Amino acid sequence: MAFDGIVTRAVAHELNERLATGRIMKIYQPTDTEIVMQVRTRRGNVRLLLSASLSFPRIHMTNASYQNPLEAPMFCMLLRKYCEGAIIETIRQVDMERIIHIDIRGRDELGDDRTKRIVLEIMGRHSNLILMDPQNGLIHDGLHHVTPAVSRYRVILPGRPYVAPPPQNKLNPLTATKDDFIRRIQFNEGKIAKQIVGSFEGISPLIANEIVHRAGLPTREALWTSFTEIMEAARRHDYIPVLVRTENKEHFSVVALTHLSAESSETFTGVSECLEAFYHGKAERDAVKQRVHDLARLVANERNKNEKKIEKLLDTKRQAEDARIYQIYGELITANIYQITRGQTEANVVNYYEEEAPLVNIPLDPALTPAENAQAYFKRYTKAKNSLAVVDDQIAAAEEEVRYLDTVLQQIENAGLADIEDIREELTEQGYLRARPGKIKKGKPKNPVLERYTSSEGAVIYVGKNNKQNDYLTNRLASPNDTWLHTKDIPGSHVVIRGDKFSERTLREAAMLAVYYSKARQSSQVPVDYTLVRHVKKPKGAKPGFVIYEQQKTLFVTLDDEIIQALTKTKTTTS
Repeated sequence: MAFDGIVTRAVAHELNERLATGRIMKIYQPTDTEIVMQVRTRRGNVRLLLSASLSFPRIHMTNASYQNPLEAPMFCMLLRKYCEGAIIETIRQVDMERIIHIDIRGRDELGDDRTKRIVLEIMGRHSNLILMDPQNGLIHDGLHHVTPAVSRYRVILPGRPYVAPPPQNKLNPLTATKDDFIRRIQFNEGKIAKQIVGSFEGISPLIANEIVHRAGLPTREALWTSFTEIMEAARRHDYIPVLVRTENKEHFSVVALTHLSAESSETFTGVSECLEAFYHGKAERDAVKQRVHDLARLVANERNKNEKKIEKLLDTKRQAEDARIYQIYGELITANIYQITRGQTEANVVNYYEEEAPLVNIPLDPALTPAENAQAYFKRYTKAKNSLAVVDDQIAAAEEEVRYLDTVLQQIENAGLADIEDIREELTEQGYLRARPGKIKKGKPKNPVLERYTSSEGAVIYVGKNNKQNDYLTNRLASPNDTWLHTKDIPGSHVVIRGDKFSERTLREAAMLAVYYSKARQSSQVPVDYTLVRHVKKPKGAKPGFVIYEQQKTLFVTLDDEIIQALTKTKTTTS
């Protein structure tokens, strides 16, 4: 991975060629760090992604679909105010830095022309997306605020002057001369690639290693030749967008990477296409990981509390079961009541409840009569006996809670961005989370979005990835004669095969989806129960996603990666 200055130059050139003179029609903010713009150009509509993610900052055209929030965040509303309906004039890179300026021209409320500038700074953890006025240099707002307490050099707040990131005092490799190159590289010090990275802006270690590799024996002349070859291609905008997969990593670049031992490589016609292929899934998984971290910790803590509660209840139960001795003490005192006098601290009597009838010492309260001591033991016994029924109910409730929380944890592991809000809403309804202030639902709740697959025989298979989806799929969407599947006694998703026109092959493919979306994904020979939907019932008052079923049969399934990949290609979403 190397979103360096050369890649930035390539993508800025591609975007300017494609989007300049285009009109920004719609703006969305699907996540906290990503903006999606719908741009209408002469060649059709284009979706532009601008990401200031701390892990995967980037900019490129995209064909991916994004789940947008019901209420647009404030920064999105600001962009809509100033940028929707505006024309993109230029998209350009600042020198060879990972900074892109998008200048747009539109009209204000009075119909007068106005220009604005969107600044995307691709700088790892310091990445940012800023809207500013290029005429007075003031910031309208930034996606990430930087206060004076964080940085004295520059502040990113509304109304403050925009200050570019501090210069790194490196040479621009596109304008560097041979003397500049030779003067900057100390050949006797070694680590030539590292010196190239430290001397020239926009060059990543990946490109520096490629320069050294092409030079062969790293003489001054050979290094300058390979350096010039790559920089000349960048000057001419002659790029080779490529995605290279090595043994344990993926790399993308707009320069052929001949120094890597590639297991596979793929060349693309455009930079955006290459970036889309590289980031596909990675950025979403990272966003999901950040969003579900607190949820997963909360659910895990609640699960641990219930586990400890079960341990204490079992200990209480053991003590209650041992309370049978109190009944025996009471009966022995009653049987020997005329041999015991008030004031005794113990009674030494024969325990005729045991075969050998041994003597037993029974502790007594000297302030009580023998009859009162017997009644005290009977009360202790009755109390312990009554507590057994309550303890059993509490243990059953805690065990059910643990099963439910295990299911939620499994769903969090498999969650996509679209599933997180459903899980959060469910946890709020169940009392584990407080409702967010100001969150008011408008209108009727929408049906959950389900994942829809097509088997190799053409049968439709639905999968619920969280409890809201599971309840909707099993109890509302599915027909009585559809086939329902679930991993046996293992947290997982509800899976439904539509209709009855399918064979064992489709059944096994659906069972594999049930295993894939379960806690047993990494296991082999996983038991999967299946039955008709008519035999699946949700008990009254049961936790979300919980059902009981009967007349089931069981398959034992081991995941087949090829079958899962084939099914994944057919995946769509539906409600």
